Amino acid sequence: MIAGQDIDARVRILLDAQDQRREVERIDPDGLLTEDEAYALQFQYIESRLAGGDSLVGLKTGLTSKAKQVTMGVMQPILGHILASSVVPEGEPVNCEQLIHPRAEPEIAFVLEHGLDGPVTAAQACRATALVIPAVEIIDSRFLNFRFGFGDVIADNTSASRVIFGSIGIKPTDTDLRLIGMVYSKNGEVQSTAAGAAVLGNPWEALAWLARRASELGRPLQAGQMVLAGALADALFVNPGDNVRVEFDRLGSLSVSFA
Repeated sequence: MIAGQDIDARVRILLDAQDQRREVERIDPDGLLTEDEAYALQFQYIESRLAGGDSLVGLKTGLTSKAKQVTMGVMQPILGHILASSVVPEGEPVNCEQLIHPRAEPEIAFVLEHGLDGPVTAAQACRATALVIPAVEIIDSRFLNFRFGFGDVIADNTSASRVIFGSIGIKPTDTDLRLIGMVYSKNGEVQSTAAGAAVLGNPWEALAWLARRASELGRPLQAGQMVLAGALADALFVNPGDNVRVEFDRLGSLSVSFA
């Protein structure tokens, strides 16, 4: 357990920002944080939440699409944690009053049957997976105007806020995830289309990357965990009354409303 006095002041800023639903200035405005230092802050953030009674559901990737990497100027993925408090049951609306400036993005998610540790390959990642399901992640950066750098977003747990997992999925060998088509709509209007290959060329590569990086950081993936492979399209700002829907060929669909 992390005692309050042992929490880095920058982590305390992020914890308070989330609890008080307010934006804060960047904690690394000059870009001086190393990747390892940023992850150390993220881990403090997560351990503080766990000490407060939350629990870990799984891990997630970020910046897995080329478009996202170009936007950030960072040509590599990052990882974050999924907490039980962030999971919204399918069919229930997302409460915007608990958030700052939420955005919704479509994702492919995995339910792990076996743990993954060490130099994992895409094929091994596939064999360790019990189920592939659709998901919508709600990102909600704690930083002012959703502006941040590489170290900021890692420390901020990759802007993780809420996630909705679909209740129906497919077995990992049922189809080629690279070829799964996706249509993403908001309030009945199509906003973007993509294929599974938008995520590192193959969603299994995203899972393998996450398994390797999590192992390097001392947090290997565990059986039963949920994993987000990364956004297939740009995140959309959402407000009360909005509805987003992601439809996957062969994988199913998922609708999320906001209240």
